[in-house]
Amino acid sequence: MKSLKLIMLLSTAGLMATQAHAYNCAGVANYQQGTYATGAVVQNGGTAYSCTVGGWCSVGGPYEPGVGWAWNNAWSSLGACSGTGTSSTPTSSAAVSSVKSSVASSVATSSATPTAGCNGVAEWNTTSAYSGNAQVSRSGSLYQAKWWTQGQDPLNNSGAYDVWVNKGACGTGSSVASSAVVSSAAVSSSSIKSSAASSGATSVNSSVASSAVSSLASSKSSTPMSSSSSSISAVGGKKVVGYFAEWGIYGRNYHVKNIATSGSAAQLTHILYSFGNVQNGKCTIGDSYAAYDKAYDAAGSVDGVADAWDQPLRGNFNQLRKLKKLNPNLKVIWSFGGWTWSEGFPQAAQNPVAFAESCYALVEDARWADVFDGIDIDWEYPNECGLKCDTTSGFSGYKNLIQALRARFGSSALITSAIGAGTAKINAADYAGAAQYLDFYMPMTYDFFGAWDKTGPTAPHSALYDYAGIPIAGYNSDNAIQLLKSKGIPASKILLGVGFYGRGWTGVTQAAPGGSATGAAAGTYEAGIDDYKVLKSKCPATGTVGGSAYAFCGNNWWSYDTPQTLVGKMDYVHQQGLAGTFFWELSGDTADGELIRVIGNSMR
Repeated sequence: MKSLKLIMLLSTAGLMATQAHAYNCAGVANYQQGTYATGAVVQNGGTAYSCTVGGWCSVGGPYEPGVGWAWNNAWSSLGACSGTGTSSTPTSSAAVSSVKSSVASSVATSSATPTAGCNGVAEWNTTSAYSGNAQVSRSGSLYQAKWWTQGQDPLNNSGAYDVWVNKGACGTGSSVASSAVVSSAAVSSSSIKSSAASSGATSVNSSVASSAVSSLASSKSSTPMSSSSSSISAVGGKKVVGYFAEWGIYGRNYHVKNIATSGSAAQLTHILYSFGNVQNGKCTIGDSYAAYDKAYDAAGSVDGVADAWDQPLRGNFNQLRKLKKLNPNLKVIWSFGGWTWSEGFPQAAQNPVAFAESCYALVEDARWADVFDGIDIDWEYPNECGLKCDTTSGFSGYKNLIQALRARFGSSALITSAIGAGTAKINAADYAGAAQYLDFYMPMTYDFFGAWDKTGPTAPHSALYDYAGIPIAGYNSDNAIQLLKSKGIPASKILLGVGFYGRGWTGVTQAAPGGSATGAAAGTYEAGIDDYKVLKSKCPATGTVGGSAYAFCGNNWWSYDTPQTLVGKMDYVHQQGLAGTFFWELSGDTADGELIRVIGNSMR
């Protein structure tokens, strides 16, 4: 019955895709990635398209008409170009995108077990904490948690983006039959195309897609999966790395528990705990109270258990320990330096062995040795200016420092590094020579432009590509990635950086980038900067340029990434063969992890 339903569904979708009306393409330009306004008409692959969302049409990649997997969010098909007749074999991406969502829904519905065995499964309790994959019974139905949760009633919190999955009405069985949870992301274009290719097909039509997805559905229904499980890091092999700011527990009121309740822990492969300090050439604690002394009550604790007054470890470190216990694949790396605390690195470079010894002693302190899986160096910047200028380290100073860390920490520890993304900063140190000692690099491909230039011109702080009118050519993510690769650093050791925040100006009179300003726009914590979770409502995006979004509201102009632009950036990660992505920082996302959910789904 399931196979018949799928075939009928796919055949219908395929019929719709193959019976487009002809369109006279005489004089219609071929598509090229560039800037397109709403209403623009292009032809691509023998089909004509009309731009429906100007900002997204200009992104390319996933929005390339008829090719990118998200193209129909930006373009509408006008039909096959006249002279070629009705298209009987549409481009594979177009055919796949037209059926993916419907197929996924059908697979999930048809393979779900109508009844579930609830014998031995405890009734949900509002005071109990549940880890990912935990099962409870509630009002005669069985529910399974996608991620850590406490106090969220399954009756009100089960759905595509909620913490609980309804596994069906309780039956009389003694065990729960497995059921597939298949999203449109799981029924991916690549999986359909791969299956089609294995059968010798050269394009995807309804019959080819039917066979491919039926095979996929069978494999999904035989292997239970959740849209957010603690084992997500094993899927696809891409890294999803997020910063947790030590000071965020104060004014931002963002705690380790929020990583769990937002669903972010289930999407992350690594957490960067920021920051440790570098003083007098040695690694030191940043804020000891936040790190290991602050006591958490039951309501604020990851596992619902309050800290005892006399226990040896409290604070963020103990909460991270609890988070890792609930998410055994999650790695935590202690990051040292950053913008404010990099002043001690030049002295450290004078005696890298002593520096490495001090870092090892601190990271591997017996009180929290099990919390951290390695160390991250965020030196801003070797032989360049950050908050202070480095004039003494020399070209090899950075490499020598990383080499000493690897020698002291050994081969099993993670050693990573956040580095500048501008051309001058990348050329200032021997990053190529240090690459052999590192697990991965994180070029900070954000903060290219901001209200430190008070009068503008306005520009996106994290453009993926150059665009016509960019104030400084090369101030974009792609330039940094290509420069690192040109130095021989493998793509498999490079992550793309994104920001969960925006940068903005006030006194702006034009919506398009390049306008003049009078100063920094007001922000929640600091002028000129604000979180995505605030900006999405305070100043919604009005356009895109260079692969990033911008917003014009009143006389304020902001640039930030949205779920839509992140799709394009994650597509870039795959195209370039990068190791994954990292972001600054967790508290900038919404309470339900809107941005990290896009990243996690894209990195699978």
